[in-house]
Amino acid sequence: MRAGTSRGPFFLREWLPADERERDEALIGAIGASDLLQLDGVGGGSTLTSKVAIVSRSQEPGCDVDYLFAQVGVGQRSVDTRPNCGNMLSGVGPFAIEQGLVPARDGATTVRVFNVNTRSRIDVTVQTPGGRVAYAGDTGIDGVAGTGAPIRLNFLDAWGAVTGSLFPTGRRIDRIEGLEVSCIDAAMPLVILRAADLGLGGRESPAELDADRALLARLESVRRAAGFAMGLGDVSTSVVPKPVIASAGDGPLSLTSRYFTPRRCHASHAVTGAIGVATAYALPGTVCSAEAPVEGVQTVSVCHPQGRIGIEVATAGRGADLSIQRAALVRTARKILQGELHLPDYVFSTPARPPEGDTPMPRILAPALLAAATALGAAAPAVAQGFPSKTITIVVPTSAGGGNDAIARTVGQKMSTLLGQTVIIDNRAGANGSIASEFVARATPDGHTLMLGYIATHAMNPALQKLRYDPVTDFEPIGLVGTSPTLMVASMNSPIKSVKELVAAQKAKPDRFAYASAGNGTAPHFAAELFKINAGIELLGVPYKGSAPAINDTIAGQVQVMFPSLFTAISHVKNGKLRALAIAGPKRSPLLPDVPTLKEAGVSGVEVQQWYGLFAPHKTPKPIVDRLSKALQTALADPEIARRIEESGADVEWSTPEQLGALVKTELARWKGVVQRARLTAD
Repeated sequence: MRAGTSRGPFFLREWLPADERERDEALIGAIGASDLLQLDGVGGGSTLTSKVAIVSRSQEPGCDVDYLFAQVGVGQRSVDTRPNCGNMLSGVGPFAIEQGLVPARDGATTVRVFNVNTRSRIDVTVQTPGGRVAYAGDTGIDGVAGTGAPIRLNFLDAWGAVTGSLFPTGRRIDRIEGLEVSCIDAAMPLVILRAADLGLGGRESPAELDADRALLARLESVRRAAGFAMGLGDVSTSVVPKPVIASAGDGPLSLTSRYFTPRRCHASHAVTGAIGVATAYALPGTVCSAEAPVEGVQTVSVCHPQGRIGIEVATAGRGADLSIQRAALVRTARKILQGELHLPDYVFSTPARPPEGDTPMPRILAPALLAAATALGAAAPAVAQGFPSKTITIVVPTSAGGGNDAIARTVGQKMSTLLGQTVIIDNRAGANGSIASEFVARATPDGHTLMLGYIATHAMNPALQKLRYDPVTDFEPIGLVGTSPTLMVASMNSPIKSVKELVAAQKAKPDRFAYASAGNGTAPHFAAELFKINAGIELLGVPYKGSAPAINDTIAGQVQVMFPSLFTAISHVKNGKLRALAIAGPKRSPLLPDVPTLKEAGVSGVEVQQWYGLFAPHKTPKPIVDRLSKALQTALADPEIARRIEESGADVEWSTPEQLGALVKTELARWKGVVQRARLTAD
């Protein structure tokens, strides 16, 4: 389908292999991703035509269908499900109706879509006269020839969907590398810059902007710094946040935007990006705010290289209290073809015996071929010979953009070169890491599924509660990756300037302060509880679903203190959004030489050194473990890899598999003792 200004295949989830690795290999084969021209698939040699929509009945209450967007590589074997695409979203409603997932009404049918990528809801209204989807109509959208039936997209809760906050840095304007920028998370995380500040007029063509290598390098540097400031960690290998260059529009309630994807200028404009730009325009105090308040329901025109996108924004409140309630726009879509897509078996890492003759393969894979591929994968002998024979997946137990994710991507990128195979990152956040841990513990032990485990998944959470995996017996340690001390931080809005002041103030008013954690069973939770015990005070614990929202609320002053890793907090401290009170470790950090240890600040016994290690499923053959361990050691010895990790607040530290195994046992015993002393529970 052509959907909005994008194009790609739409699949029901059941048409694709259930295994995510095989699913991604099927999508790579379908698009023809390995070739820049994509001659061997249905892609169009552009990121705009290398997109996939996967649709299924929704598991979310009140929603009709789930929509998972996948960006497939152009000239590289990659599938990225971290971003979202609002253009492809416009085809989800028609597709769901035609596939019988949602009954059509006479006139118009509204499909409530749950976007799996951002966990947000969108109402998609499709024209269905006589109970059938209509594609023909008189509505035109810039960047697409011809006209079509209008499809209305109404974004209900896309604000802060990725980072947990509309303005993830806690401010509407930040200064990064001498430039004023607005970091905003509205349907898509963006870092918006003024064209004039870059010496631009704002109406340059994509070709002109792409040819300016100095500009692209500067935008990428700002984007990476903004990624840290927004709590997304090292975004050097991620496509978010997206840079946007904004300037004045061509009339009232309009602005001009040049949207980057992120290292090339978009030929027109992404829908999700337009939502973010229009939101920044409608709200006061950003680098591209409207001169007059945008109150009530108004249509903001986002001018792009091929025309404009009209975004209907609904606001509530006035002045500084103005807030966004919803945003809507109109797109069109067209069904191009429907039928069978034939895939050669070589696109799969475990080839199957091809069927005899020219046997059609319905949908994406013939049932016989899928069954054969699955059986061969399950029966593949776990031997080192020929390893690695397919893509290696490193499962990360936290969301994309955090410290764990950044470490995994940095190390995985180098190991891919050393091992001669693609290494992809699979973020499986949830249940304080137990979802990812259970998945890897049950994976085929052939070295192609690994996990970046850390202190929470392999010591703290298992010490706190009974889980469906054993951190010792269900894994084969590969090697330690690094360590990072825990940092005690406070909101800059808090009057507390030191540990001594906090302890005194808390003893005077015991119900005054609260601490944020990334969830019960995580390092920030345990560090805070240890601090309470050793300082002899009480603090109310507020658990969050991950470090990013916990950090954001600490910055905003909704919670007063937190114990994140230095890796997670350093950028916020450097940018002046958090106050570092103490290091919860044995020594000061060279990155913050003036910040004392907690022992120096008067509270002993709180040493929480977070560590990160690579693990494989139990029974992975030793020769494979040894090869992976050697590749990890070589990767960490690379000065550039070490620099990238250490500049973010972690110390590179490699170990043998045996040493990591011993560390897990020691740490598990230690934190079981803390659980007993503090009488901690998972609730």
